[in-house]
Amino acid sequence: MASQLSSQTDNASAGDLRNQDWYLDKFFQSIMFLCGISAILFVLGIFIFVFKEGSGFIIHQLDWAEFFLSPKWRPTSATQATYGTFAMVAGTAAVTVISMAIALPFSFGAAIFIAEFARGKTREWLKVIIEMLAAIPSVVWGFIGLMIMNPLIIDTFDVPIGLNVLNSGIILGLMAAPIITSIAEDAFKAVPDTYREAAEALGATKWQVVYKVILPAAKNGLLSAALLGIGRAFGETMAVLMASGHALTVPTSVFDSIRALTATIAAELGETPVGSDHYQALFAIGIFLFSITFVINMTADFIVRGIKNQ
Repeated sequence: MASQLSSQTDNASAGDLRNQDWYLDKFFQSIMFLCGISAILFVLGIFIFVFKEGSGFIIHQLDWAEFFLSPKWRPTSATQATYGTFAMVAGTAAVTVISMAIALPFSFGAAIFIAEFARGKTREWLKVIIEMLAAIPSVVWGFIGLMIMNPLIIDTFDVPIGLNVLNSGIILGLMAAPIITSIAEDAFKAVPDTYREAAEALGATKWQVVYKVILPAAKNGLLSAALLGIGRAFGETMAVLMASGHALTVPTSVFDSIRALTATIAAELGETPVGSDHYQALFAIGIFLFSITFVINMTADFIVRGIKNQ
C-alpha cells in the first residue's frame, strides 16, 4: 500500500514538472514572438506617425508638379510659399551616385579578398576593422568631412569651398562600404565550394575562378549589397548635412554645394511651428524618403529570397 502511494506521488510530481516546463516553454515562445513582431510594429508605428503628420498637406495643398519639378524651396515666404524639392532630390541623387562609385569597387574588392584570398588572422583582423568602421557615428564622419576633407579638396582641386558633392560622396561612400562589404562577403561564401573545385580542376587560376565563376554565381547577392548601400547613403542625415554645404542648388559638377532631403528635415524641423504648412511639407518629404528606402530594402530582400530559393 505504501509503495503504491509512493508511486502515485512520483507520477503526480512528474506531471507537475511536465506542466511547469510546458508553461515555461509557452512563456518564452510568447516573448520571442513579441520580440520578432516588434520590428514590424515599430515600422508600422513610424509610418503611421509620419503619414498622419504629412497626409493633410499631401491631400489638400500639395502641388505635385511643383513639389517634384520646381527647384524653389521657400516655405516661409511672406508672399507666396513654394515647396519644390527638385534641387534637393538632384543633390541627394548626385551624392548617392558619387558615394556608390567610391564604395562599390572598394567594398567588392575587400569582400573578394576576405572571402577568397585572406587566411587565418588576416581575415579575422579585416573583419574586425570593417565592423569598427560600421560602428563610427555619423556625426564623426561629418566632422571628418568638415575638418579634414574640406581643406583637402580646396587645396587639391583649387576650388573656393570643399563642402560639396565630392566631399559628401566620399564620406557617404566610406559609411556605406562596411555594410556592402559584409553582405558581399556573405554572397561569396554562399557560392558552393564545388564550383571552385571544379574550376580549379580544369586548370583555372585563382583569379580566373573569382572572375569567371564566383562573381557570376554571386551576382544577385552583390546586387542586394549594392541596393542596401544605396539605401544607407540615401537616408543618411548628419554627415551629409555637415559635408555638403547645405546650399539649395541643382548640382552641375562634383564641386557644387547641395542640400539633401534628409538634411533639410533635420535643419528646419526644430524651428518650424507644429501643424503649419511648412511643418507638414517636411513630413511630406519624410513620406517620400520612407517610400524610396522601403522600396530599395524590399527589392534587396526579394533578391536575397531569390538566392535562397535557387
